[in-house]
Amino acid sequence: MEQTDPNDLGEHCHTGGAERKSHHSDKAKSNLTSRLNRIEGQIRGLKGMIERDTYCDDVLNQIAAVQSALNSVGKLLLEHHLNSCVIERIQEGDHDVVKELMSTMNKLIK
Repeated sequence: MEQTDPNDLGEHCHTGGAERKSHHSDKAKSNLTSRLNRIEGQIRGLKGMIERDTYCDDVLNQIAAVQSALNSVGKLLLEHHLNSCVIERIQEGDHDVVKELMSTMNKLIK
């Protein structure tokens, strides 16, 4: 997995108004999109394995690879989120972001 400096990605958050948004640099979007495209291909491969009655252990190993790839995307997004949105909101005095972050992390590590 390529390590990127989240401070070098030009990311920031907008939490004002009704819609919250993150703004990722073109480099970060490209990286995340590329990873998700590979995962999408792995999922299609899994479907094909099931259709071809591939040995269960081989399918399970591929499922583990997909889960690992998704976890990598999640970790990268979490790192970016911590270094942009969370820090910004704490600096603005919004400490509810910590509760929100803990809730999100609990979902990620289920």
